[in-house]
Amino acid sequence: MLRLTQAPNLAIATLWVDALQFEGIAASVQRQYLAGIAGDLPPDQCLPEVWIHHPTQETRARNLLHDLQNVPQHRWLCTCGELVEGGFEQCWHCAAWMPA
Repeated sequence: MLRLTQAPNLAIATLWVDALQFEGIAASVQRQYLAGIAGDLPPDQCLPEVWIHHPTQETRARNLLHDLQNVPQHRWLCTCGELVEGGFEQCWHCAAWMPA
């Protein structure tokens, strides 16, 4: 087994492992139960970790994880001049819908 990365929380670690498994990469979450002892141990030592079972899949796994962590943000310029970022389909300033 090979440690791929630490995750900021258990939910993110689980999502990353599910995505890796969907692509055929055997992976698991480790340290998922250590959050309760943060304080007794340094908090960064209690974060969940993503491990892959076959080191030969490391390159594919790291590429997939990079893609998951760097999803391009959608940006569009509203007719009112406001730059709208993220997953919003409606302008926060004037309530106009994103152009098709």
